[in-house]
Amino acid sequence: MNESFIIDSDTPSCPSLKEVEKIIEYEFKNKDLLKEAFTHNSYKDDTTCPSYDRLEYLGDSFLNLMIAKEHYFMYPKLTSGELTRLRAANIDTEALGRATFKHGLHRFLRHHDHLFDERIQELMEGIKEYPLHSTGLIHSPKIFADILESLVGAIYVDTNLSVDTTWEVVKNLLQPLVIPENLNLNPVTRLNEMCQKVGIKTEYKDLWVESGEIEIYVSDKLIGRGKNKNKKTIAKNKAAAQAYENLFKQPANRV
Repeated sequence: MNESFIIDSDTPSCPSLKEVEKIIEYEFKNKDLLKEAFTHNSYKDDTTCPSYDRLEYLGDSFLNLMIAKEHYFMYPKLTSGELTRLRAANIDTEALGRATFKHGLHRFLRHHDHLFDERIQELMEGIKEYPLHSTGLIHSPKIFADILESLVGAIYVDTNLSVDTTWEVVKNLLQPLVIPENLNLNPVTRLNEMCQKVGIKTEYKDLWVESGEIEIYVSDKLIGRGKNKNKKTIAKNKAAAQAYENLFKQPANRV
């Protein structure tokens, strides 16, 4: 349980603040903003510092706008649906969680979350299994995305709402950005689009409440099963990924 971060930003014995600023290559004028950005709402030892909730809200909005703006002008031939998928791949919960973990920003969070170490382990195992974005096949705890979003919000406020300066800092943290050429579809979307194209009708069986599982059938034949007790959407994505492999990647097993 991490209870330390910044007490006095001018104290040489508190290197954490300088380390964060070194990582993001930006020096805060208002150090209290950075302190707030790394204070979880479970942390109760410092009643003078609010949690990062408001900064996270601001940072989330900023990221959505900037990614949408950049993609709109960079890819004039993409449809709105394609732009939406591309934006999500760059700033959804998993993408931001990976960026937070990549830069080690989670190490500075002040919290009293007894499950935090377990969440770290969960994300580590997911990244090990899927080195690149899993498109919904792993559970990336929201707290890691929140950290980056709150930091973005803090930078935006500290720069006196300078969009250009904030984006210059933030864009570096998000590298490498997903581009259309290496964008993978969500497994459910990919399966549905391919099945519709070839005229295959699928049926989903929801067993998530009982066992954490989702099953997919074609003509009463089981073609995909996914399990995840934390999130139903992940179980569904895993089932769809398996169904796609069985239907379209293994000719001998096609229905």
